[in-house]
Amino acid sequence: MSFLQKLKNKFKQDNQEEVSAKYKEGMEKTRKSFSGRINDLIARYRKVDEDFFEELEEVLISADVGVTTVMELIDELRFEVQRRNIKDTKEVREVISEKLVDIYYGDDNEVIETLHLLENGLSVILVVGVNGVGKTTTIGKLAHRLKGEGKTVMLAAGDTFRAGAIEQLEVWGERAGVEVIKQNEGSDPAAVIFDAIKAAKSRNVDVLLCDTAGRLQNKVNLMNELEKVKRVIEREIPGAPHEVLLVLDATTGQNALTQAKTFSKATNVSGIVLTKLDGTAKGGIVLAIRNELNIPVKFVGLGEKSEDLQTFDANAFVYGLFADMIEDAAELEQ
Repeated sequence: MSFLQKLKNKFKQDNQEEVSAKYKEGMEKTRKSFSGRINDLIARYRKVDEDFFEELEEVLISADVGVTTVMELIDELRFEVQRRNIKDTKEVREVISEKLVDIYYGDDNEVIETLHLLENGLSVILVVGVNGVGKTTTIGKLAHRLKGEGKTVMLAAGDTFRAGAIEQLEVWGERAGVEVIKQNEGSDPAAVIFDAIKAAKSRNVDVLLCDTAGRLQNKVNLMNELEKVKRVIEREIPGAPHEVLLVLDATTGQNALTQAKTFSKATNVSGIVLTKLDGTAKGGIVLAIRNELNIPVKFVGLGEKSEDLQTFDANAFVYGLFADMIEDAAELEQ
């Protein structure tokens, strides 16, 4: 049985067909671009040779998989093709899908994708990212998700610089049915977070989600402000924040990778939330971020609804990339 078929069966056995369907639907743009070009490549080459690998390299780079990751992937593909004595280019598809999952996880497993929350006591999640990536929306969706899991949630309106940011967070708070701790626009963000921690402790809240200003990564003073917020959290709750989630817009491709590098220096980012994955043909950025920065993607945005914020799963991601090929193969077998 092929690796891709095993993936499909895995979702069936684990009763996760709804998850695989969401990835299939949400990654349509990336899949059409990526799979379409790979199919075209396979149709043009009958044997696996150096020219084939060079063109495959270009296809992967155009999907924003990242040059470093692509070089590593191509090296592994060459090795596997030789080891398995693969001659037919059609068989390379299977090896690509296998290696994409291997490269994502490395020596880790699926546990890297789960949020690290305390069993007892207050867990603090700091959410960072530049303006326009969907940070406030992500916080609202995450609050909705955590509340659905039975947790009590509170929001801290730490983005006091952007006009309308506090009101926007309040709207999401109302939708999710959670309290929002705020001060006036222009207030010290660290003071807002301090108040929110005190309030969350007094109300025995499980999770405090902290919004922050949409920092432009080239403004050093804004990065310093972010570090100050982090210090306040650490002082009030030793070991916190328990997660620092960086929200990135998948449609920005390599620019998202640059942002990830800068923010990870300032805040020890523990996970990525990749929004608008459904709106881009450059979904390969997921692999570049994970492989080059060793930061796991924890959530991906696959649509507008609250439930479209999905826990990231590299197996489901690869399924989303190759879903059409899997369906075609299944039809041929029948």
